[in-house]
Amino acid sequence: MKKILVLVGSNRKESINHKFAQALEKLAEGRLAFDYFDLSTLPMYNDDDVGAYPAAAQQLKDRIAAADGVLLVTPEHNRSIPAILKNAIDWGSRPWGQNSWTGKATAVVGSSPGAMGAIAAQIHLRSIMVSLGATLLTSPEVYLQMKPGLIDQNNDITNEDTKAFLSGFVEKFSAWVGSAQDRVAA
Repeated sequence: MKKILVLVGSNRKESINHKFAQALEKLAEGRLAFDYFDLSTLPMYNDDDVGAYPAAAQQLKDRIAAADGVLLVTPEHNRSIPAILKNAIDWGSRPWGQNSWTGKATAVVGSSPGAMGAIAAQIHLRSIMVSLGATLLTSPEVYLQMKPGLIDQNNDITNEDTKAFLSGFVEKFSAWVGSAQDRVAA
């Protein structure tokens, strides 16, 4: 089973993106093992702190290294990604010459109550991750409009069309992570 580090860009107690990640995890049972990292444990990135690298930032880098792939689940804040997610990305890219994102099989998804499903944030996040050298899954793109009742209390997706689409995403991501592992082994 492939180990997937999951970074949810929300620290809200009732985060719809965390619920979304849990629904994807349920669809991925038996193929992908999700490992959630609590982004709120990271101090705000400051280049002055790189010399005495914070323990939480090192834990993030270690978990990125141990993962076969990374799933970034982002809400949208003012047409971009939340500061808490950008902070984690910055810590993962430092210190200079030790960018943890290089070559890492990565996928970006997101949800919002709005009809556009965090599309602006995801476009911005894709640009950031490509510039950091992540091996990014480009299709299918997942812009989920979170409607009441779409995901139930058991993390099951209640709409069959949405469930089928997201199951297809999970299949593609699993294959993407596997192909990235094959490229590294070659």
